[in-house]
Parts: sequence; structure tokens; C-alpha cells
Amino acid sequence: MRRNARSSRGISALAALLCAGLTGAAAAQSAPGQTTPSLTAPGQTAKPEIRVGVELILAVDVSRSIDPIEQTIQRRGYAAAFRSPEVQAAILEGGWGRVAITYLEWGGAANQVVLIPWTLIDSRAAADRFAARIEAEPLTSLSRTSISGAIRYAVRLFDGNGYRGLRRVIDISGDGPNNAGEPVTVARDAAVAQRITLNGLPLMTNTDEVTTPFGNWGNIPHLDRYYADCVIGGPGAFSLPVTSWEAFPGAVRRKMVLELAGRMPAPRARVVPAQAEAPVDCLIGEKMWRQRWGGGN
Repeated sequence: MRRNARSSRGISALAALLCAGLTGAAAAQSAPGQTTPSLTAPGQTAKPEIRVGVELILAVDVSRSIDPIEQTIQRRGYAAAFRSPEVQAAILEGGWGRVAITYLEWGGAANQVVLIPWTLIDSRAAADRFAARIEAEPLTSLSRTSISGAIRYAVRLFDGNGYRGLRRVIDISGDGPNNAGEPVTVARDAAVAQRITLNGLPLMTNTDEVTTPFGNWGNIPHLDRYYADCVIGGPGAFSLPVTSWEAFPGAVRRKMVLELAGRMPAPRARVVPAQAEAPVDCLIGEKMWRQRWGGGN
């Protein structure tokens, strides 16, 4: 009996030590500044992120100022870019030999549609398939123009997307200034603070004569300067203006080569670096909206 009692006391002491050790380990894991390992189901392991050269979001304006014919030109232009030897070479010769891309269409502050979710492009065939998907999707038309809303929405798409790129880039195209949601500079600065680069493709395709202090409705003079001062930002940010729809496919191709591989094919197009000229009014779109319709956003 004494031996059994002594054994019981020994077992109880050992159990207490084990419990204390487990409690200490749990406390150490949850201590400030430390990360608690994620738990997975039996037989499963955490899925690692795929390393890519660039995580790229193509954020394309489909507000009502862009009609169906122009939307079609945009879709075909992006599809042609992915099929081009220049873009395919930029993908395969860049970091890791692969990229992750999503295609986003946007309008007002709460109007964004992910046309194609995050897709790994690691071969010419994968690039061709991505091009076909762009052309196959039905057209979308969304009201208002919120560049800031598009930026905020796009930034969230990076979280948990399954990829880890050497760079994160949002490529924004549009034919007018921000006129809905928060000021575009606020959204831009928040994205840049997360080391995300914002590049611009201002569509200066309306050649009508300017007749008001703000230009014709939905358009402003010097949209390229607006993008340079108010929209783009981050490491290596640039804006490449498009002055005609005929030039759109070539501009998209050149821009994507820059973003994917840091080089530009001939012929060279005029590239506007960030903050290249005198600043413009970054609230001009909001002022235009109030002048025409009154009220706020």
C-alpha cells in the first residue's frame, strides 16, 4: 500500500509538471510579438504561397462614359497584349518565370466586378488562355467614376490571394477624374504605404473642344497630369497616356512590358513619371459633379 501511494504521488507530480510545461508553452506562443502556429486538420499541411515575379491587378474603367464599342476595344486590347510575344517574354523572363494576375472592372465607389480572379500565368499557353477569358466574358457597365473606390477594392484583393510577388502593382485605366467616394489621393497614399505601386493608363480619347472651366462633362484637359499628380504612386510608378482608341492595344502592350519586366519595346511611347509637372486639382472631378448635379458624393 505504501508503495502504491508513493507511486500515485509520483504520477501526480509528473502530471503537474507536464501541465505546467504545456501551460508555459501556450503562454509563450501567445506572448506579444509572437505568432501562434496555425492549426490544420489531421493529415493536412498549410498551403504555401506561390512565389511570382509580380502580383498585378488590371483595374479597368467601365463607367458609362465608356460605351460598349470602347469597352470591346479595351477587352481586345488586353487580350492582344497577353497573346503578344513581348508580354509573354516579359512574363517568362521575369522573376520566377511566372506572374499572378487578376482582371478587375470598376465604376462607382461600391461598383467593382472581378472579371477574372487571381490566375497564375507561367507559360505561353497560360497567357493565351487568360486572353481568351477576357474576350469571353460579357460586357459590364457601371455608374459613376470612383478611382479611389477601385484602389481600395484592389488593395484588399492582395490579402490571402495565395501568391507572394517580388512586387505588387495595380494598373488603373480610366477616361476621367475621380467623382465619387473618398478623395483619390487618400486611397492612393494608403496603398503606397503598403508598398503597392499604382500605375496609370489615362484614356485621353475625347478630342472635343473644351467649352467649360472643367472641360466637357466627364472629361478634363490634361488627364495625363491628373493621373501623374493624383493617382499614381509607389516605387517606379508611371503613367502612359492613350490619345486615341487606335493606339490603345499598343499602349497596353508597352505598359504591361514595363510592369512585368521593367523594359519597353520599340517604338517608345511618351511616359509621364510621377509628379512630372505643376500639380493639378485632385478634387476637380468632385467639383465637376457638384457643378452639374449639386450635392455631395
